[in-house]
Amino acid sequence: MRSSRKPLHRRRRGARSARANNVRRAGRPSLRQAFHDANVRAKQRANRRMGRREGLTSIQAAIAETAGDGMIHLNLSQRLWRWLLALALLPFCIITTRALFNVSGDNGTFWTDLLATRHFLFFGVGMFLMAGWFFTGLLQRMFLYFYVLGHELTHAIFVYACGGRVAGIRVTADGGYVMTNKSNVLIALSPYFVPFWSVVILASSTLLGVFFQIPYHNEALYMLIGFSWVFHLLWTLWMIPRDQPDLKENGIFFSLVIIYLANVVVLSVILCLAPGNLTWHHWANEFMDSWGYLKIFLLKTLESGLTARP
Repeated sequence: MRSSRKPLHRRRRGARSARANNVRRAGRPSLRQAFHDANVRAKQRANRRMGRREGLTSIQAAIAETAGDGMIHLNLSQRLWRWLLALALLPFCIITTRALFNVSGDNGTFWTDLLATRHFLFFGVGMFLMAGWFFTGLLQRMFLYFYVLGHELTHAIFVYACGGRVAGIRVTADGGYVMTNKSNVLIALSPYFVPFWSVVILASSTLLGVFFQIPYHNEALYMLIGFSWVFHLLWTLWMIPRDQPDLKENGIFFSLVIIYLANVVVLSVILCLAPGNLTWHHWANEFMDSWGYLKIFLLKTLESGLTARP
């Protein structure tokens, strides 16, 4: 008499297949959500097309949306020019990085003294809290919305600073854009190296300090600066690989070099402004020393290459 039971390995394979199908279904949006997303994208494309008819351009932050609509494409000569400029800036990336991590201050112990300060303790607490929220995924949509908001507002501020005008701005947790009549490298890349919420917190703290005596004001300030700066850094690193039109507009390699160099310079400025024994004079001296070491290294490499030829 034959058994009607299926072999165990077939049942397990069927169970795994069913689980995989369930996971795929769970990852798909519902029909209602799909129509809603398509409608939102259609409205955004219509707004951008209308803006382009009026001589405006769209500066986008794409997260969950496709980012190709209306994007500026570089021709071959523009790509080549940006590649050469990016290669020329690479030595400055090396020099500024070395200068940042080798500054010594008056007594030669800048980093040791900084890590032992009460200010850095609260700064580190803020960094730890933000990193914890980021890697656990808690409140992700809320933080993402605030990141996109700061991103687009930074675009808008630099548009006005460069003499342009903003005709429209849209912010969602899935991306956003600014409609403007002006765009350049500074406008396109500024959100990737300007920690918008850190600037807002610093300005608000300075204004409150003028009118009120707040207990533990400095401690709260440094904790919030640490929180907001790591917020900017982590979400920027998370966002860059997600097909950003801001980067494609000026070339990926060129944009990444500019973003890295600008972030190192901004961090150096923050350290020079923070309480401690680091001044602009110390940083400038270290920068020149790093430049000298790089020139010596390049000359030795060139000489060794020439002598190695037959």
